[in-house]
Amino acid sequence: MVSMQKKSIHLLSKLAVPLKSKGRFFKEKKNDLRSDFQRDRDRIIHSTAFRRLKHKTQVFVNTSGDHYRTRITHSLEVAQIARTLSKYFNLNEDLCETLSLAHDLGHTPFGHAGEEALNKCMKKFGGFDHNIQTIRTILFLENRYYEFKGLNLTLETLDGLLKHNGPIKNLKRYNKILGKNYFKNKIKFLFSPSLEAQIASISDDIAYNSHDLEDGLKSNLFILNDLEHIPVLKNIINKHKKKLKKFSIDLIIRQIIREVINEMVKDIIITTQNNLEKYKIKKLEDVYNSKYPIVNFSKKMKVFDKKIKSFLRKKMYFHKKVRNNTNLGKKIINRLFISIKKNPKRYINVSKYDKSNIDRSICDFIAGMTDRYAINLYKRIK
Repeated sequence: MVSMQKKSIHLLSKLAVPLKSKGRFFKEKKNDLRSDFQRDRDRIIHSTAFRRLKHKTQVFVNTSGDHYRTRITHSLEVAQIARTLSKYFNLNEDLCETLSLAHDLGHTPFGHAGEEALNKCMKKFGGFDHNIQTIRTILFLENRYYEFKGLNLTLETLDGLLKHNGPIKNLKRYNKILGKNYFKNKIKFLFSPSLEAQIASISDDIAYNSHDLEDGLKSNLFILNDLEHIPVLKNIINKHKKKLKKFSIDLIIRQIIREVINEMVKDIIITTQNNLEKYKIKKLEDVYNSKYPIVNFSKKMKVFDKKIKSFLRKKMYFHKKVRNNTNLGKKIINRLFISIKKNPKRYINVSKYDKSNIDRSICDFIAGMTDRYAINLYKRIK
């Protein structure tokens, strides 16, 4: 098994994060059966926070239908796209998959509406950010080991999750939410993220756009004709609309979404190859020192990405039906925060949390809730 891992290391691109990690915060014995990043991935999959994503909504409140995306289906879809790209560039697939599966662990119930409400509740205490909450979850809140708190993931995985949106130039918010200088110079915040992290991040974008389009079409918030003015989509839709007499609209929507994903993935491959040549990226150090991002869309696809996001914001996220749900979500989060703060011991095991910062502990508790748990607790205390 060890020789197999050595063979894999040899086969990886020089741009890849090696299969042997630089280490973890707390030293652990190596495992002969799994590489460092396979262990990271398995820790994410077995975590409580990951299982809870099953009942956290992407856009719709969970009670509105069985086939809309939840955070867990979204994370799995991101991982699938990321592995495809990672395999093409001969990178560290396990790291790529780990980052994709873990990137939404810090999300609140009720999607971005919940995040907005919780950020408002925490305004005086450092605010709330779902990306930083993902790191809190991994470092402090998941307790599954005798020897340490958190999941003790590799430094490369932590680096990729911290830099989900690129290099970090201002640590103020991180220091407030995570604790000052927690990483003790183990993370180089100003360096660009690994190609694996960049792939996980852009795969998140692809999955979000394409699958929200599918959910929006299936829920009749908009129709195919509404999308015809969007570049890239226009040609794909016109090609498939001709088959309406022969096939169901559901099948045609699936085919369109598949083709949209395919076009975006192909575009990233071509653009990334061009960037690797343009910036003379030959080894991993070059990636860390490079201009960010290397993994990117072409100008044409960036226009498409911008137009899709703008369209979804207008026709889906701000749709009356969705707004009613998101407003209810905000109301629930606000009420829960106020009620729990009046009597924390009634709702949470205070000994498990940081007594010196009870507001942050309440925030952790609420952020970890599923949609239905939050709704049920709200009904009990209403």
